[in-house]
Amino acid sequence: MSLPLLLLLSALILLFAYFTYGRFISKKFEIRDEQPTPAHTQNDGVDYVPSNKLVVLGHHFASIAGAGPIVGPIIAVTFGWIPAVIWILLGGIFFGAVHDIGSMVASLRHKGKSIGVIIQQYIGQNGKRLFLIFSFSTLILIIAVFADIIAKTFVKNPGVASTSALFIGLALIFGLLNRKLAHKKSSFLWLSIIGIFFMYYFVILGNSIPFELNYVFWVGLLLAYAFVASVTPMSVLLQPRDYLSSFLLYGLIILAIVGVVVANPEVKMDHNIVFNSEDIGYLFPVLFITVACGAISGFHSLVASGTTSKQINKESDAKVVGYGGMLIESFLAIISVCAVMVISRTDYANSLSTDGPVNMFADGMGYVISSLGIEEGLAVNFVALTISAFALTTLDTCTRLARFTFQEFFEESDNKSVQKLTQNRFLSTTVVVILSSLFLLSGEFTTLWPIFGSANQLLAALALLAVSVWMIKSGKKVGFLLIPMFFMFVVTLSSLFVLAFQNFEKGIYSISIVATLLFALAIVLLILAKRCLKKEDEKVGA
Repeated sequence: MSLPLLLLLSALILLFAYFTYGRFISKKFEIRDEQPTPAHTQNDGVDYVPSNKLVVLGHHFASIAGAGPIVGPIIAVTFGWIPAVIWILLGGIFFGAVHDIGSMVASLRHKGKSIGVIIQQYIGQNGKRLFLIFSFSTLILIIAVFADIIAKTFVKNPGVASTSALFIGLALIFGLLNRKLAHKKSSFLWLSIIGIFFMYYFVILGNSIPFELNYVFWVGLLLAYAFVASVTPMSVLLQPRDYLSSFLLYGLIILAIVGVVVANPEVKMDHNIVFNSEDIGYLFPVLFITVACGAISGFHSLVASGTTSKQINKESDAKVVGYGGMLIESFLAIISVCAVMVISRTDYANSLSTDGPVNMFADGMGYVISSLGIEEGLAVNFVALTISAFALTTLDTCTRLARFTFQEFFEESDNKSVQKLTQNRFLSTTVVVILSSLFLLSGEFTTLWPIFGSANQLLAALALLAVSVWMIKSGKKVGFLLIPMFFMFVVTLSSLFVLAFQNFEKGIYSISIVATLLFALAIVLLILAKRCLKKEDEKVGA
């Protein structure tokens, strides 16, 4: 199959799904605009801020994307491009997009609270505590890893650092002007056009004024930035930066599509399907753990029910942001697969081990984009910069999400002094940043990162469980939720069992212990949910 045909078919399938299955899912959740959203009922000007759906889509898409839909799909091509593409399309439409909009709508109906609070209300207090501890630990791990990755990127490419700093300054100005001119209907369009122009100009300008600092200094600055982004009102920094940054990725997608059509590069990757790879294991369950963000990712539920649900202006926006945002990410994952289909399997294996998936994507897309007359070196740098910009978005969003998680854990504490202290956003963010710093300095994040894929997909299974229980208790039919939920539990538990067993044999006891604990967590929450639903049936029967 040619790359232009693959991209065209994938785009048509995803668009058709949005207008058909997306409508079906919206009806299942009984989305209605008559019901005010938490952004209005709890508007505090800091976390709860009703916003334009395009701005919210930009924030949500930038937050959930990161490097996930690039790294995962490229590694998954180890099993062949055919299974990777099939799972991305099916997973994105029937699993990931349902998971994302489900988490978002559930949060909208529960005062913009996270999945953890929904678990508390429908499964129990112990379920909430377990889920929040798991979520918080995962977020601290992500913050540490991304602070390390971004700091190393800035040291290696000072131009990327200066461009990122210029982006932050531009976002502050954009946010300020957008708030001042909100009463003028045409102002948002013109502000967007001007902001996007300067954003792309800064891509070029950044390379001429590189910021050269050492690794430790960058880590400190990044965590300080994450602190500020977490405590300031959404409309001041996080929201406008994510909105503008999303146009980098939109631009990349458009350039990739046009470049593929113009260049029509030869597909050198064979059509073979590999069921057992010596490097990463068996197709099941590894494929479904590895693709992650391109098909379904538990991290999305934290964003959807954490920051995004607090900005939704009206419920119908959830379809565009939740279901639509996931399908855009699935299309980006298809583009990632295309980036490595232009090389042979032998070259692919060699490049994966030496260059890594991010560089493979940058080189592949840089070559394709250069067919449009853009200098190849500049095209490669643009792609690499785009990935770095989204990694920074993941860092600041995760810090805010970790703050929410920490606050929710203590919001019903019997000790009023503890409750009052932990609800302070400055103090709670300080705790998050300190713990992330200690974890980063200890170097333990490098040991535990290999288990992140399984932990992330376990989050997806648990989020689907929470949404399913809520819907069942509301008297709704949930077959469209139960199928992806059970599948993700089977995938996750299988992966965790293999991880625990293999690492125990290798003597890597830290991963083996964590995998075992996560396995136990999943089983406990399933049991709690079953007991909860059984009690509900007994009440109905009585």
